[in-house]
Amino acid sequence: MSIFAVEYVYGPEAEAARIEHRPKHREWLAALAQEEVLLASGPYADGAGALLIFRAEDEAAVRGLVAQDPMTVGGGVTGLRVSGWSPVTGQLSRYVG
Repeated sequence: MSIFAVEYVYGPEAEAARIEHRPKHREWLAALAQEEVLLASGPYADGAGALLIFRAEDEAAVRGLVAQDPMTVGGGVTGLRVSGWSPVTGQLSRYVG
């Protein structure tokens, strides 16, 4: 398994969609966190987006997961970036094999 950082961009034009889909989005995230597929997530302090840290086989698997997020499906995410990430210290480094 590898670790991936996913950045969501939240454009002002999609604010209503984010408000509408946030409860289902957070339920979806909580289920993935229970499975330790999602290691951490949360919005940026300035409200411009969010960071999600996933464990997955590859980038395609992460993109497949993100495509199921109610926030993405509902139009609340206006931009997306997926990057492989290798934490070498701290709590998340235990997930790197």
